[in-house]
Amino acid sequence: MSDQRPAGTPFELESERYELRAPAAYRFDANRREFFKLLGGGLLIISATPKVAAQESGNSKRPSAPALPNDIAAWLHIGEDGKTTVFTGKAEMGQNIRTSLSQAVAEELHVPVHSVQMVMGDTQLTPFDMGTFGSRTTPVMNLQLRKVAAAAFTALMEAASTQWQVSRDSLVAVDGKITHKESNRSIEYAALLKGRQLTQTVPAEEALTAPENWKAAGQSMRKMDGRDFVTGKHRYPSDQKLPGMLHGKILRQDSFNATLVSADSREAEKLPGVTVVRDGNFVGVAAGDAAMAARAAKLIKAEWKAKPQPSSAEFFDALKKAAGQKDPSAEVSYQTGSVEKALETAEHRLQQSYTVAYIAHAPLEPRAALAQWSGDNLTVWTGSQRPFGVRTELAEAFRIPESRVRVILPDTGSGYGGKHTGEAAIEAARLARAAKRPVKVVWSREEEFTWAYFRPAGLMEVSSGVSRDGKVTAWDFHNYNSGEAGIRSYYNIPNQRSVFHEVDAPLRQGSYRGLAATANHFAREVHMDELAQKVGMDALEFRLKNLENERLRAVFVAGAEKFGWGKAKADANRGFGMGGGFEKLGYVATFAEVAVDRPSNTVKIQRVVTAFECGAIVNPDGLRNQIEGANIMGLGGALFEAVQFENGRIVNGRFSKYRVPRFSDVPPIETVMLDRRDLQPVGAGEAPIVGIAPAIANAIFNAAKVRLRSLPLIPDNMRLPAATSG
Repeated sequence: MSDQRPAGTPFELESERYELRAPAAYRFDANRREFFKLLGGGLLIISATPKVAAQESGNSKRPSAPALPNDIAAWLHIGEDGKTTVFTGKAEMGQNIRTSLSQAVAEELHVPVHSVQMVMGDTQLTPFDMGTFGSRTTPVMNLQLRKVAAAAFTALMEAASTQWQVSRDSLVAVDGKITHKESNRSIEYAALLKGRQLTQTVPAEEALTAPENWKAAGQSMRKMDGRDFVTGKHRYPSDQKLPGMLHGKILRQDSFNATLVSADSREAEKLPGVTVVRDGNFVGVAAGDAAMAARAAKLIKAEWKAKPQPSSAEFFDALKKAAGQKDPSAEVSYQTGSVEKALETAEHRLQQSYTVAYIAHAPLEPRAALAQWSGDNLTVWTGSQRPFGVRTELAEAFRIPESRVRVILPDTGSGYGGKHTGEAAIEAARLARAAKRPVKVVWSREEEFTWAYFRPAGLMEVSSGVSRDGKVTAWDFHNYNSGEAGIRSYYNIPNQRSVFHEVDAPLRQGSYRGLAATANHFAREVHMDELAQKVGMDALEFRLKNLENERLRAVFVAGAEKFGWGKAKADANRGFGMGGGFEKLGYVATFAEVAVDRPSNTVKIQRVVTAFECGAIVNPDGLRNQIEGANIMGLGGALFEAVQFENGRIVNGRFSKYRVPRFSDVPPIETVMLDRRDLQPVGAGEAPIVGIAPAIANAIFNAAKVRLRSLPLIPDNMRLPAATSG
């Protein structure tokens, strides 16, 4: 693996870390062996997996669990039909890792990519995995499967060498066939293994194909099962069906943190085939179809009790009050030098506050789950980023061993960090147990907007000092509530401190694409523009003067060249801006051009250029999609997305009231992808999103001399607010 840190900045990749672990009860079980019988004889690879650091994106607490057994983890099987079946606990949520992981296996195993089939996110068939988050699939799972495939290839070559009594060096393998160069004898992998079951332990260190020699990897490739998605053949979690299945509906609280006082379900129970379930605050119904279930839920007369709660209009004032108090629970993420002394002696000082609002994930597919009980055993089909985490939640909810719970993840209609938890799975399982039949629960769009967790809102306070020649000498950064991800400055500042303050939040909050890195990069990159303005320097020149890391400098320089930074503006109402940084091992620099229409005071995003580097590129087309998708998603949070709430109720919980980017909002997006074949590949799902908001904010200032320090920047129909300049 390549260095995970910018040069000269010895900080850890994530502020919250733990080892990849699995429950002690996880075993290579009989059900898995039955699955292999269906595949036919072949090669089974058992991997001794080293402990891997990762980040829990949906929970600020560090989980404790028994260490992952290093003697059992089945990953790969070669069947008699020549197909290579690969097992991973990762989830496919639209990021196309099914394709990139298949490319990785095909590369090391020397088989056609189309011959690789991935079994993903099934707790009964796949090895334990902490979850699909934090851009960890490429640096961790891609690398693991490459090692597994390389070990399988070694075993196959040795088997052929032994069978033919020839040297290993005299053999070559292409497209799943081994050939003896001198005699021209050939044998396919499947024929070599027919009727035999082989095992092999993967060594901790396995020789892998260098990225500069890739053939299957490193190439653009269409989505492996893309035709199924565009033709409607693919079945998402919400499409799953079972014979005799019922449909469930949950009676929701009338506000957050409300307690159920009473529930009269007599009218609902009169409807034919309706089962009503009440367990504490939980009230749900199961019926023969979704319409009947919804009708029954509406007939239940419930009374709720809740205390007054803050509203979105008051939230940042509450945070600022907390900011004025010394918080003993604040965590210093990083500190070096003497910040106070450096601020006192700085030739120029600047102090500003920045805010980001709560925003919703708004996935294509709301939460959905289908649950079936067979005696004391439970199977749930659902969409989640953490199948084993959902299995744990289900086991705890029903007080049964995890060995009796199976969670299966069909490829899911997006998550963006919002599907770490198993609410819908638990709801469906509760109803199914009571009704004694399979039950499917599909959340409505309003339920998804209201009862899923949100990206945390936050306040960032920055105090800085800079010399006349543009060197930043002091940096004091405080984040309230939104999180630690990306909190530490990647600029070379001799005296700096980064502090995260936990705050009691009024809404349920959790992971979102990029976590708090979007908020922290927004505050940092806007503040850097303000410092450049204070000392009268060009924004790019100012950044490069304070930046030593060559990989980060490279994306700023490459992006600036593509964008044409420094060129004359078309007119005075145009503006240019930039923002960038380092997150999840990826380096990004984004440049934006905006136009301000003076009569209406509206803003139009004219053009976006993003330069990105994440080591060697596995699938260029897939990477470009990730970069462009992150920018489009980031437009919403930058321009107009914000959850509005009053006294414990969401007031804009539907698409007619909560605006996400539309086709008309999306400008031309150009990507510059730096392919570092000298470095191992890392993830790209999160880092590209962090540059778009500060780039637009800085471009707006460049065009209109209006400094905007709060996300969303222009929620009022893209019109500039009456903000102060400078």
